[in-house]
Amino acid sequence: MATLEKGSKKLINAWAFYDWANSVYSLVIATAVFPIYYESITSENDGIVNFLGTTFHNSTLLSYSLSFSFLIVAMLSPILSGIADYTGNKKRFMQFFCYLGSLSVMSLFFFTGKENLWIGIVFTILASIGFWGSIVFYNSYLPEIAQPEQHDSVSAKGFMYGYTGSVLLLAFNLVMVMKPELFGIEDPKLPARISFLMVGIWWMGFAQVTFYHLPNNVYHKKPEKDFIFKGFKELGKVLKSLKSLVQLKQFLTAFFLYSIGVQTIILLLGIYVKKELGIDTSKLIIIILLIQLVAILGAYLFSKLSAKIGNIKTLKITVAIWGLICVAIYMINAKSEYIDVQVYLLGAAIGMVLGATQSLSRSTYSKILPDTEDHATYFSFFDVTEKIAIVVGTFIFGLVGAISDSLRNSIFILALFFLLGYIVLGFMKKRELTSK
Repeated sequence: MATLEKGSKKLINAWAFYDWANSVYSLVIATAVFPIYYESITSENDGIVNFLGTTFHNSTLLSYSLSFSFLIVAMLSPILSGIADYTGNKKRFMQFFCYLGSLSVMSLFFFTGKENLWIGIVFTILASIGFWGSIVFYNSYLPEIAQPEQHDSVSAKGFMYGYTGSVLLLAFNLVMVMKPELFGIEDPKLPARISFLMVGIWWMGFAQVTFYHLPNNVYHKKPEKDFIFKGFKELGKVLKSLKSLVQLKQFLTAFFLYSIGVQTIILLLGIYVKKELGIDTSKLIIIILLIQLVAILGAYLFSKLSAKIGNIKTLKITVAIWGLICVAIYMINAKSEYIDVQVYLLGAAIGMVLGATQSLSRSTYSKILPDTEDHATYFSFFDVTEKIAIVVGTFIFGLVGAISDSLRNSIFILALFFLLGYIVLGFMKKRELTSK
């Protein structure tokens, strides 16, 4: 197979197609179908379950499982990325995590109830590790497949592909779950379990387009046998370089602060609108779909805006909007006769800045990187920053809610993190990030 030229449309589309392949995990498994399925089959006995000889509440166990997976990825990704950069074998690492994730998702088909709870928990952890592990290497390809001036639009294209593909599969899965008789299915558990199979097959199958076209060993490295030690040495070199990269450190600090807000809202919005606002599951699913659809438009529009006013200014706009969204969520009255309309409008607002914030964060980071061949290692720090933000954000959200006995106060606290992120972005050099 001929190597595609950097910046070519075919190569960019192949790279972006991995978003189409893997985003079904984040929507169907992490957000919509699996959490509802998990809750329904573990809700007996007030949701109390037993795992590894210890008693947990079902939602607490799932939360701990995901946090554990984030911790594993945060520890492994810098080390593996250093090895990948030294050996030039980045695509093989990406494939490993893709297959780990997709096969683990398919294994959730065998999770049928409390009697085999271990299947649901173990493969939830492995699927999460597979998804987030592959994303580290996927993101690190951006500087290698696109020219600097293309980064914003290419990053946005990836997220647009992802939102579109995930909505299509979720829509089909929801029809199967809510109208199983249309498919001749009588077992009420079976539609969700079939959805898990479909997600794994979709993820693994469409990823082949990306793997076929993505280059491997771009810099033609010839590693020596002690590649593990040399991988650690590569990681140490990048860590040392971070000390002198002021703008990179500033951006990672800002990214950490506003990611606490973004990721916590995305992960826990469903819990908030159900418990605090009394929104039922069917309306919650509509909100989730609305967010995904509007996010396609948001990623596109803000990538165009960044081309005119620069990445930092555009990111500051999205972060400011996030802060206003927190205030709006805090002020919503669950007893209002217009509660449904208000929540749908908030969902649209979240979607508009969600795609923009995610795509611009990725492209901005890629532009700030120094001239380097260690893209996977540098992007592992981007990924670790996000994972730590998730752990910190969800912990603070739960802690504030427990202390004040109100999730509203948790939402208000998140607004402060957006404010801090906005302030740190304001300290970054006022220059257009269009070249390295």
